[in-house]
Amino acid sequence: MAVTKAKKKDIKVVSGVLHVHTTSNNTLVTLIDQEGNKILWGGTWKVWYKGSKKSTPYAAEMLTKNILKEAQNYWLKEIWIIFKGIGMAREWVFKAITEIGVIDIAYIKEETGIQFGGCKGERPKRN
Repeated sequence: MAVTKAKKKDIKVVSGVLHVHTTSNNTLVTLIDQEGNKILWGGTWKVWYKGSKKSTPYAAEMLTKNILKEAQNYWLKEIWIIFKGIGMAREWVFKAITEIGVIDIAYIKEETGIQFGGCKGERPKRN
């Protein structure tokens, strides 16, 4: 007899990790539990933004609200936030979390890589 997976409605997650990856063109938000299992995820396309509107902070706020409202169905009460990337959406993600109001922030971490000098530049021509 086949083993059935737990339905999405049967999953209860008290604390989770919200990964926010912002780029200059898009914002991706992923909610995982403490064991690393993905629960919810989406990009700004999930809230019907296309083209240059995907990179706006408002689109990131709407996406975060959408993800967190769905997360309330899983009994989520506390989140850790991990930011990665150079996009403009950081403050707006906090705004969305505080507007929801039910979920507490336990931990905030910044994982953006440090830019280094790169390759040696081209030398100027001599006359």
